[in-house]
Amino acid sequence: MATAVLPATRRNSSLVWMRDFLREELSPYPGRGALVARMVIATTLITVIGMTFRIPYIYQGAIYALMISRESPRATLKSAATMLLVTATCAAYLLIFVSFVINSSLLHFLWVIGSWFLAFYAISALTDYTAAVVFTVMLILGVPLWDRYLPAETNVEDTLWLCLSVVIGVIVTAAVELMFARRRPGDDVLLPISDRLSVIERLMTCYSIQADIDVATKEQIMQFEMRGTSLLRRILRRSDYPTQYSVEIAGVTGLVGRLVDLAATLTQLGFEVSASDQQRFGNLASALAGLRKELVNRVIPGPLHFDTDGDPSGVPLLPEIEHTVSLIPQAFADSQSVPEYLSSVDDIRPQPLLAADAFANPEHLRFALKGCLAASICYVIYNAMDWPGISTSVTTCLLTALSTVGSSHQKQILRIGGALVGGFVLGMGSQIFILPYLDSIVGFALLLIAVTAFAAWFMTSSPQLSYFGIQVAVAFYLINLSEFKIQTSLEVARDRVVGIWFGLCVMWLVFDRLWSMPAAREMVRTFISNLRLIAQFAREPVSGNLKAATARRFALGETINTNLDKVRALADGVLLEFGRSREQDLALRNRIRRAQPQIRVLFIMQIAEWKYRAQLPGFELPQVIAVAQREFDDRLAESLDAMADGIEGRSTPVQQTLEEALAKLDRAIQVHRPTGVLAGRLQALLVLGRRIESSMVSLTNEIGTERLGSLTPA
Repeated sequence: MATAVLPATRRNSSLVWMRDFLREELSPYPGRGALVARMVIATTLITVIGMTFRIPYIYQGAIYALMISRESPRATLKSAATMLLVTATCAAYLLIFVSFVINSSLLHFLWVIGSWFLAFYAISALTDYTAAVVFTVMLILGVPLWDRYLPAETNVEDTLWLCLSVVIGVIVTAAVELMFARRRPGDDVLLPISDRLSVIERLMTCYSIQADIDVATKEQIMQFEMRGTSLLRRILRRSDYPTQYSVEIAGVTGLVGRLVDLAATLTQLGFEVSASDQQRFGNLASALAGLRKELVNRVIPGPLHFDTDGDPSGVPLLPEIEHTVSLIPQAFADSQSVPEYLSSVDDIRPQPLLAADAFANPEHLRFALKGCLAASICYVIYNAMDWPGISTSVTTCLLTALSTVGSSHQKQILRIGGALVGGFVLGMGSQIFILPYLDSIVGFALLLIAVTAFAAWFMTSSPQLSYFGIQVAVAFYLINLSEFKIQTSLEVARDRVVGIWFGLCVMWLVFDRLWSMPAAREMVRTFISNLRLIAQFAREPVSGNLKAATARRFALGETINTNLDKVRALADGVLLEFGRSREQDLALRNRIRRAQPQIRVLFIMQIAEWKYRAQLPGFELPQVIAVAQREFDDRLAESLDAMADGIEGRSTPVQQTLEEALAKLDRAIQVHRPTGVLAGRLQALLVLGRRIESSMVSLTNEIGTERLGSLTPA
């Protein structure tokens, strides 16, 4: 009897999980409705312009209207400029290179295959993902134009029409975004941070007076937890902020994201608040209010210390919240001294086009070869069958390819789901039940508005679901915006969806069976790499040249931050991997996700401690104490390397424990008997060292030092 009930219980559990997931993803949050409205307005204007003036390929402009960045007016203009530049570059590539191969079938075929290889290499090696996607989409649409047996003049005209549709889409979208740009003081990073601190402050205030938590506060905290801080980190990466500012705000962003996670967990727990806990919550609320005010006003926050008088708290997570809040000012610890040495380092510099390892890392080549093989198989088969309607198979290969199986599965599932909804349900459904009864552009515009609003609402969800929205829109636009008439033929929708299915099958064959790299394995490798990078950071600076040492610090810090984001993304990909090791992979994922906040906090404290090792003005240390601090940092680096070795299955003895090194640093400070300003500076260094040591203890408890299953190489 139990065995008969178990499957039903599992199904019910899955349905409950899906219901809760969709409810959280699709719930409104501040600004979501306005964002969707702007997307709908831009798409509708582009479509009306294209239909009125009969501009071919206007569906491309409508798709770009959904893809363009809307993070800020500056990001919108930058994204628009990137799209226009890449479109012009790709058009030049098509027109120049096709002139050499147009008279030879063999050369033409090799050029097509080479173009697919170039597209996949761009996805892997370009630092600007938007540029890579635009270049890829232009190749997807532009290369098949030259497969047609038509005069060259016609193909040239169609290539230029394709570029014009992109130009119209980008310009109209940028104009709409600038017209509705928010006029609020502050900038695009500090305002979202302030919003998060504000809602946590309200929560702390409720606990301090033992008031009921209002529903709006709880829902807003859950929304912030669901959205995470990936958007803020993308703004920082794409921005032209000075490097010092970016590093500091990146640290604050990670800590504020940790605070949101802790606050969201706290709202789900039941506990009694004592009088002393009420006082501690009140102190937290005051500290958060002060931090928020200082950040918005561009004032460097002062140090924070919460006096708990040694009283244990009956509130879970309260000490960790206090600890996290006290770390926020540490991210700005060296702001008063470093800038004068960064006149060349902090200059606004354009982001490099290619990744630093674009020509050295064999993974880029391997990824491009796999993707090229998948796209070429689809291209050859649909041409051999003379079935151009399923050319969406190549599009599927290019737009769902990612470097790991889990991430690829995620995009494939969302793409096929979006294609089914946008192609069969909305596309074919409207062809059968709605379009035959429309006889004007107004009626069609209303249908377009409804479908775009539906797709845009999904697009404004978290990364786990947003890709579904763009696929709904793409499938619907390809069916209904390809011609200057109401499309009533079901054959078009059928071919589009069949092509998507075929592309997914080929991607599964190539990416899952050839040079496959499971997301779980890549997650462990990246996590280990980050441990070693932070160990390397603890040994910095290795150069006596302050300017060179500072530049190296920023470069190393950027790599660590990127890897922290990568581990989080790979952890999401693990959920969509299946096989005999799934249970082990999920357990491993949970351990690494629990350790991630400790890694981030440890890295932030290392950033704060760097100024002492670099002996910046105002942070010079006596020689004896400097030697003790260097020894402490070396022991930290040894501990991190030993942890990485242990995870990989190797045993590395540690000469001295971190606790012993910290005790030596403490004794050196006590023997020196500092006074005045130096005493405060050394006390701050000692407090920082204690926090680093406690963070290492927490990290060891979370992840351990034993080998992580069969995912790490022997």
